[in-house]
Amino acid sequence: MGTPHQQIRWAVSYNLRMTKKAKHMAQIAIIGAGITGITTAYALSRRGFQVTVFDRNRYAAMETSFANGGQLSASNAEVWTRWGTIFKGLKWMLRSDAPLLVNPKPSWHKLSWMAEFMGNIPDYEKNTIATAKMAIEARKHLLGFADEAGFKFDMEKRGILHVYKKQSELDHARHVNTLLKKAGLERHEVSSSEVQSIEPALRTDVIGGFYTESDFTGDIHLYARQLSKACEANGVTFCYRAAVNEIKHTGQGVDVSWQSGNTGDTQHFDGIVVCAGVGSRDIAADLGDRVNIYPVKGYSITVNLDDEASQNAAPWVSLLDDEAKVVTSRLGKNRFRVAGTAEFNGYNLDIRDNRVKPLTKWVEDFFPDVSTEHCVPWAGLRPMMPSMLPKVGPGKKTGVFYNTGHGHLGWTLSAATAEAVADCVEAARVRNERAA
Repeated sequence: MGTPHQQIRWAVSYNLRMTKKAKHMAQIAIIGAGITGITTAYALSRRGFQVTVFDRNRYAAMETSFANGGQLSASNAEVWTRWGTIFKGLKWMLRSDAPLLVNPKPSWHKLSWMAEFMGNIPDYEKNTIATAKMAIEARKHLLGFADEAGFKFDMEKRGILHVYKKQSELDHARHVNTLLKKAGLERHEVSSSEVQSIEPALRTDVIGGFYTESDFTGDIHLYARQLSKACEANGVTFCYRAAVNEIKHTGQGVDVSWQSGNTGDTQHFDGIVVCAGVGSRDIAADLGDRVNIYPVKGYSITVNLDDEASQNAAPWVSLLDDEAKVVTSRLGKNRFRVAGTAEFNGYNLDIRDNRVKPLTKWVEDFFPDVSTEHCVPWAGLRPMMPSMLPKVGPGKKTGVFYNTGHGHLGWTLSAATAEAVADCVEAARVRNERAA
């Protein structure tokens, strides 16, 4: 054992060696402070990494993570890569209010993405099952993060109810249900009377539905903002209003250069995680990787329930109308979120009236006693991969990682993919420590 003095000298020497080794892959940059960036920052900080998050906005979750449908929905894990989606898109091309709208103007990005999308049709069932498994895994992490950090986010644990008016849609839902069951999800079919019993506020005729009791809803923006504060408490540095203009791989990490107002700076990091949503494609190209994300615009309206009649008439159970591609969530007593539609129109964030009106009309048809006088419209660009599976894991170059391309399930999958990419970064650090 040696003398006490020798033991102290050995302990000091050991700690210095461990500190030197820990420097390998210890400082990590994250590009993007949306839900995937924030959950990734939290997962990495819990593992002891020194994390810096860059975002061009003033606060976290100000773009696609700002006002989505609010669902944590393993029941909505079906990928879109099937011929039915293609046929519907072609049929709806001349309808400006269609649930799925494709701008016919060609671009190489759009054409290449759609070709790859069709190439993934044979993997429809496999990818749906994989997505559902990921969504189920994500729940415990997402709730665990909130519980550990001690915050609330207007969560409603009342399940998600899929409703159907057409027999063909209900028949397809039965097929989807067989895939979700293979993933381990409990979702059961309900009759029209059971639909009404589950959500008494519903005021339209349906022929049946599917109910997933384990799914839930909440406010994604509130969640991300609260988790970002927990990250700061864990030592995470946030560089807001920072426009990253260059990421240079040095062979031993990356140099990140950014501009904030009239000043610029460059900092070296041992590794980087790209969580930049629709901006990830260009960043990946600069780093030598191909991440073929296409921006698919989605819309939402937040209905302010200013009067007691509207509050009583709005649903508490989250709904999903598969035919109209509309989802809902109740965000506390005074807000009702309705989101949907998919628009292939490039990097365009214009809020078009003819895309918002179908959401308002949907509320008026399904819940006629809810006042739609005060609705706040919003649009966001979903980062969609052709396979409908997110890009999670290492890139070609050492120290480069991705957690992006979650499409319409960003919040649903984010906590699981954050843990997965953090595991990858941790494994790389261990390898480097052993090599040192």
